[in-house]
Amino acid sequence: MTEGNFVDYVKVYLSSGNGGKGSTHLHREKYITKGGPDGGDGGRGGHIIFRGNKNLWTLVHFKFKKHFKAGHGEHGSKNRSSGGDGEDIFIDVPLGTVVRDFETNEVILEVTEDGEEKMVMEGGMGGRGNWHFRTATNQTPRYAQPGVSGQEREVVLELKVLADVGLVGFPNAGKSTLLSVITSAKPKIADYEFTTLKPNLGIVEYRDFQSFVMADIPGIIEGAAEGKGLGHYFLRHIERNATLLFLIPADSNDISKEYEILLDELRRYNPELLDKNRLVAISKSDMLDEELMDEMRVELDKDLASVPYMFISSVAQQGIQELKDRLWVMLNDSPD
Repeated sequence: MTEGNFVDYVKVYLSSGNGGKGSTHLHREKYITKGGPDGGDGGRGGHIIFRGNKNLWTLVHFKFKKHFKAGHGEHGSKNRSSGGDGEDIFIDVPLGTVVRDFETNEVILEVTEDGEEKMVMEGGMGGRGNWHFRTATNQTPRYAQPGVSGQEREVVLELKVLADVGLVGFPNAGKSTLLSVITSAKPKIADYEFTTLKPNLGIVEYRDFQSFVMADIPGIIEGAAEGKGLGHYFLRHIERNATLLFLIPADSNDISKEYEILLDELRRYNPELLDKNRLVAISKSDMLDEELMDEMRVELDKDLASVPYMFISSVAQQGIQELKDRLWVMLNDSPD
C-alpha cells in the first residue's frame, strides 16, 4: 500500500430517501358505481447503511465518491397497491471506521466487524392511502398522507487502524526499518525525521502459518497530545492496537526518560491506552557489546521495573524471532 493511498479521514454527504405519497384513488368498475376508496400506501424511502469490509484497509475509495443518495419510495396506487420501497444504499468501509456528525463531532456509530451493518440514516415513512381514512360518516375520503421526507447530513469518516501490535516511538527510532524486516511491508525509510507521514500496516508471519498485524504509527514528539507535530493525526490509530511496542534506540541519551515521555503523551491523549499490554524494544542494539549491554540491563531493571524490555537490531536481525515469540504470547494473553 503506497503512502499516498492511505486515506484515514474524509467528509461525505448522505441523503436518505423520501417516503412515497399515499393514493387518493376511488374504486371504479363497470358495474360498480360507488366502489369507495382503495388508495394504497406509499413505500418507505431508502436507508443509508454502513457495512464492514475486511478487504478494505483505507478510505481511499471515498476520494472519488463523496455523495450518497438513497432511492425515494414509490407512491401508492389503486386497488390498495402499496408503492415500492426506495433502494437502500450500503456503504462499505474498512474495519475500525468511526462515523461522526460533521457539525457536532458526535460519534454516530463505529464499524469493527466484517459484514457488520449499521444504519446511519433511516428513509422517510410512506404516507397512508385514503383506504385507511374511510369511516361510517366519511365513506369516500379524498385525501391521503404525504410521505415523510428523508434526512440529509454531512458526516466524517475516521479510520482508526485495527492492528494487533502498534509501534510507538520518536522519529528515527527505527520503526519503519523494523516493520520492513519483520513483515513484507515496504515503508518509506530515510535519514530524517517524520519519514513516515501515514500509518503503515504489515502482516507478521509466525510459526505454523499463524500471523498477526503490526502497524507503524508516525513518530511521536513531546507535546503531541496537544497537537504538536502530527498531533492527534496519529494518536487515534494507537487506540485500537491490542499491544503497544515501544521502540527506543540504544544510542538514546536516556532510554527510561524517552519511555516516560512517550507514555505520558499516551496518558494525556487517552488514559485507557495505559491498560494495554506494553513491551519496550531497545533498537539498534548491534552497536552495543555484551559488557555495555549488561550495564544497561542493570539500569533498565531499576528504571523499567514495571514493563518488560528486550534488545533487538533490525539491520543485524538480532532478537527478531525472540521479539515475535514475546509479542505472540502477549497477544494471546491479552484481554482485548
